[in-house]
Amino acid sequence: MVRPKAKELTERELEVMHVFWDQNDDLAISDVREKLEVDGRELAYTTVATLVKILVEKEFLIQTNEKRPFTFKPTRTFEDVSGNIVSDLVSRVFGGSREQLLIQLMGKKKLTKRERQFLENILKEKK
Repeated sequence: MVRPKAKELTERELEVMHVFWDQNDDLAISDVREKLEVDGRELAYTTVATLVKILVEKEFLIQTNEKRPFTFKPTRTFEDVSGNIVSDLVSRVFGGSREQLLIQLMGKKKLTKRERQFLENILKEKK
């Protein structure tokens, strides 16, 4: 029996998506591969092409032209995808408790002055 494709992003798929989000432009597979290489991640062209194909199938990317080299762009924003990943993490790992997530995040080390100020500003805005 064939296992259904996961809707979540794998680590490598997420790396590719970050290239698209960071560049904020339509990109060819070769552009993505070069950017990954500059960032210290050397992958074969065929590997990047396969990852892009999977991301198109999962509807995270869309092809933007009809002639080679094909270019692609994200269909979902970083904020949308990261929000869903965090929500899934809170649900699956912390039983839906944002408190438990915060305890885990904050319990390991003391907040810097900058981090504390940032959190205070967020809390003031939410009131």
